[in-house]
Amino acid sequence: MEKPFEELIPHQLELNDIEVLAIEIAHLKKVSSLPFHHRDPFDRLIIAQSLVEQLPVVSIDTKFDEYSVERLW
Repeated sequence: MEKPFEELIPHQLELNDIEVLAIEIAHLKKVSSLPFHHRDPFDRLIIAQSLVEQLPVVSIDTKFDEYSVERLW
């Protein structure tokens, strides 16, 4: 039997040691100052979070490289 969403997601996050990164004011401030190399707003937010938190990004999108983020793929 499949678990409901409210049980499945927290279980998988814990099982895979994944931490959800909340959107902070500092991330929004950074995204507002980014150049428009990438037009996707969600990707721009990920880029901003990566820069502010100094975390790598897992992506095959080479546009991320234009922002000097560490991209893992």
